[in-house]
Amino acid sequence: MAQKQLIKIACTACKRVNYWSRKNKKLVERKIELKKYCKWCKKATKHKEAKK
Repeated sequence: MAQKQLIKIACTACKRVNYWSRKNKKLVERKIELKKYCKWCKKATKHKEAKK
């Protein structure tokens, strides 16, 4: 379980961190990109993995 690390998922429109998730860095090399709801933009926007 040492390979799973906590990552921030931020909105690409307003750049605010809205979600936290875990990712196995050995299995998944690319950055995670999801369409999630942003409470600041008040709509579903694209969210990307942000730097710690």
